[in-house]
Amino acid sequence: MFGLGDLESAVMAVLWNSAEPLKVRGVLERMSTPRQLAYTTVLTVLNNLHRKGWVERELTGKAFIYQAAIGHEEAAARALRDILESSTDPEAVLLHFAQSTSAEESEALRKGLRRKARRR
Repeated sequence: MFGLGDLESAVMAVLWNSAEPLKVRGVLERMSTPRQLAYTTVLTVLNNLHRKGWVERELTGKAFIYQAAIGHEEAAARALRDILESSTDPEAVLLHFAQSTSAEESEALRKGLRRKARRR
């Protein structure tokens, strides 16, 4: 998901679905992965996500609490941007994508482009 590894994606899913910041133990308890994870594994993933700017943390007492630094939608937009930037022909990628959209998605794209044009 969005250029993240499997464990990073699973941790982000937990944080995106949480209404409040979580300690490592809280993230671990909410994880749904095929294998049992160690506390230290989740701690390492959270630290890596913090370093990458995906997660914010705050020290409360002796432990950090973690929350997503960006929303799920912004993460998806970043992934699309990464795809376009890695392509040798971003225009072709955009055109293929536009042809694959539903009527509702096409309307949302038009709406977003109109908003962008008004801000200029």
